[in-house]
Amino acid sequence: MGRPNRATRAAITQRRADAVDLKIAGVDWLTIGRKLAADPSINSDGVAYPQGYGIDKYRRKLEPPTDKRLIELACKDVSKALAERAAALDESTDELRRLMLARLEKLFFPMYRQAVRSGDFQATDRAVRIIEREVHLLGLNRPVRTELSGPDGLPVQVQSGGMDELERLIALAGGAPADRGED
Repeated sequence: MGRPNRATRAAITQRRADAVDLKIAGVDWLTIGRKLAADPSINSDGVAYPQGYGIDKYRRKLEPPTDKRLIELACKDVSKALAERAAALDESTDELRRLMLARLEKLFFPMYRQAVRSGDFQATDRAVRIIEREVHLLGLNRPVRTELSGPDGLPVQVQSGGMDELERLIALAGGAPADRGED
């Protein structure tokens, strides 16, 4: 069969974008499949959608795809389109990260040189802040482990209580408990 030409790829890309737009709008999978079907006899608009689902069968005058197959094709299109968008976003994010790192490196060198040569504390502070920003941008920070402790470093005691206990605590804190209408 070979690789599709540029026009066919563009039509498939458009079909996938239309499928995503329909899904975002809350349209169910079967309706998406029918709206994007190539065969006008099953297309919900009664037209032959360019590069629509079942285009090869339609061109050979064969039976159109079943509802089950239309649903599968619509799901596949949305999944592929979203994966392509995520990959493009990842590439854009990586490119932007590289740009930001290059900027930080350009700012770092003069501060570093000034800090080392003259012992300038402000330049040292700036150089350290640039390093911290680079570390953050690259995700090199280690996660910080945080522990909660009670008085004298002992474990926090967790208790559960009912509505009466909650009202008592609110009253102790100086607040007035909301009126609970008993139904």
